[in-house]
Amino acid sequence: MEFQNYALYPHMTVGKNMAYPLKIAGVPKDEIERRVKETAGVLQLEEYLDRKPGNLSGGQRQRVAMGRALIRSPKVFLMDEPLSNLDAKLRVYMRTEIARIQQELGITTIYVTHDQGEAMTMGDRVVVLKDGELQQADAPANLYTAPGNMFVAGFIGSPAMNLFEGVVTEVEGALAVSIGPNSLDIPTSVVERHSELRNRVGDTIAVGIRPDDMYDAALNPQYPTRLRGTPLLLESLGSEIVTHLDLGVRPMDSTDPDVEELGDADGGAVVARFSPHSTVAKGQPIEISVDTQRLHFFDIASGNRI
Repeated sequence: MEFQNYALYPHMTVGKNMAYPLKIAGVPKDEIERRVKETAGVLQLEEYLDRKPGNLSGGQRQRVAMGRALIRSPKVFLMDEPLSNLDAKLRVYMRTEIARIQQELGITTIYVTHDQGEAMTMGDRVVVLKDGELQQADAPANLYTAPGNMFVAGFIGSPAMNLFEGVVTEVEGALAVSIGPNSLDIPTSVVERHSELRNRVGDTIAVGIRPDDMYDAALNPQYPTRLRGTPLLLESLGSEIVTHLDLGVRPMDSTDPDVEELGDADGGAVVARFSPHSTVAKGQPIEISVDTQRLHFFDIASGNRI
């Protein structure tokens, strides 16, 4: 077990902290020394074996805590938010370190986290829980591309998926969905993946569009479906411009309370991720193209994917 607060013995050196589980198990001294050196090598802690935890950085202490668990050659690692006490840069570094060590050793690891980035980058299989109830257990990519319900859709992905109330319509056998003043044609291939949509004509459902699937139409003319909106706020991050838009329709509140708070902060704006080459400007109306191949549909009453 590896804890959030490391739980190291402050009066013991790094070497003795790592050796302690073997000592109380009655392992011979020469075997303990061999395994401490071996484990310290895996975790790149050899030069710190004679130091005490108080003289180490947060990342180094985290690796000592891992070493104390690792030295026992367990069948399963249990990690309880092990990186939450670290600063952002160190969290990213330790995330890759833990993933590297886990892959090298091949030990099954159950990792608890509130950080979806950790879950998506480190997990082979991710279990999403809400109030102790299973929402979806799947590969990280599937959680993102095919969320099982609105909670998972709103929780996985940053920025969160935009969710709207929409009415399913049909003209000459072709389906579309009306969202406020906008109408989005639903491609035949999408209807085939969501066959229940044909039974929902005239019904109000929840429609999801990820920020990644909305583009500055001036730069992405290949997507014919267009929306018109006005940028309210621009977050230029260098690699992208996170654009908060007024599309004339307010998104649905997310089922995740943290994301809902963020949505309310900018008046319920729709969020898109534009290329850094976009010339989008605050307050200047813009056309947004949408990749309708990647639309998501949910039943409003149950929240489940259609």
